[in-house]
Formats: sequence, C-alpha cells, structure tokens
Amino acid sequence: MSVSGVLGWLNIRGADIHVELPDEVYCGLETLVTVRLVNSRPCLPSFLLKVNVLGGVAAFDLVASGSEQKQSFTCSFEERGEVTLAGGTISSPFPINFFVRSRRAHLSCRFTVFPAPLASSLPIGDDRQNGQGALTAATKGFDGDLAKITDYSGADPLRLVHWRLTARHGELKVKEFSASAQTPVMLDVLTLPGKNIEEILSRAVYLVNRLMRSNRPVGLKLGERQVAPACSRSHRLRILSELARYGKS
Repeated sequence: MSVSGVLGWLNIRGADIHVELPDEVYCGLETLVTVRLVNSRPCLPSFLLKVNVLGGVAAFDLVASGSEQKQSFTCSFEERGEVTLAGGTISSPFPINFFVRSRRAHLSCRFTVFPAPLASSLPIGDDRQNGQGALTAATKGFDGDLAKITDYSGADPLRLVHWRLTARHGELKVKEFSASAQTPVMLDVLTLPGKNIEEILSRAVYLVNRLMRSNRPVGLKLGERQVAPACSRSHRLRILSELARYGKS
C-alpha cells in the first residue's frame, strides 16, 4: 500500500492542464471544450488521468514524459457574462485501482458567454435611418472606391487593367478597388421587443450576427453606451461582449 501510494502520488504530480474554448460561446448552446494536459516531468509518463473541469471529464490513458495531449467534450452555460475558470481536478486510480488520488490544478482562463441568439426581424426604419450611403469595407472588391494600383497577377479581370500606366511602365498594371458594404445600422437594443431583458439581448445577438455576416456594418446603442458601426469580426465579438456584460456587476 505504501508503494502504491507513492506511485499514485508521483503519477499525478507534474501534470498541468490548460482549457481552450472557441471565440464564440453562447448561453444554452453546446460548446466544444478542449483540455490540454502537459506532462512536464522529464522522465516519467503519466497513466490513467482524468481531468474534471466545467462539469465535464477528459480522460488520458497515457501521456509520455515531456509531451502533451488534448481531449475534448461539450458543455453548455446557463448564464451569460464573464466567466473566470480558476482551476480543475486531476485524478487517477493508478497503479492498482485501489485508491483514487486527486489534486487541484490551477488555471487562469477567462472567457465571455454571449446571450443565446433568438430569431428576430429588423426593426422598421433601420433600412432608412442612416443617410451616409454605402460604406467602404476593408476587403478587396470591384464596386467600391479605387484603393491602389498593383501589378497584374494573372487572375485579375482584364477590365481592371490600367492601360495608361501599363503603357508608361511597360508591364501590366491593374486597378484594385475596395468592396462596398451596405448601409450601416445603429441597433438601439432596448427598443427591441421582448418579455424581459434576457430576451431582448438574445434578439440583439441574432440581429448583430445576421447583419454583419451579410457584410452590413452594425453599431450599438445600449442605454448610455454607444459603439460606432463597423463590420469586422473583431467588432462583432466586441458588440456581443457588450451585450453579454450588460447589467452584470
């Protein structure tokens, strides 16, 4: 029993865990959680390890010394907002399955749970509320403003060839245009229909994703908080984070 105890203690010692989640985590929807287990010991492998974190279990049969492995499972979150994951539990029945030894593993993982998207229609008037016309997106296209003159790549349409500069330089030059985005929408969240604030925020999440995935710039008005319209992915995640944190201390 003494030898078993020492071997079991050594088996879970030197194992570190890291938790990885996707950029988009929505309340009430299944999310893939990836657990990365690192065996930092220089010469001893680890056997039959189980990691308990976020209500799920990731099992590792053998992790060689100085190596790492990944296992995934799905879980869901019942509340929106910021989540700080401080730790998990590593356990193992090694070597003879007589005792299960465990220890607390420290983690430093923070992520945001967005409100669950709820199908909603765009409020009447949003299609006409902004008189700025088309906005220029930061992507290559054929119908926006002239962005720059570049060398011909072989895949560019011949209609984009700048013949005057081509004659001047002796090699094909083409015009590169930016893509044209649609009229921006300033979403006044608290005016959306809903039985309560959670339903209103869920409708806002749906509209933000729907509009921005169709290349439409979206801004946000949430009480006293305002965010100017844009259409990048980082901007969409920023808006979703604002919705997730609303009303949370």
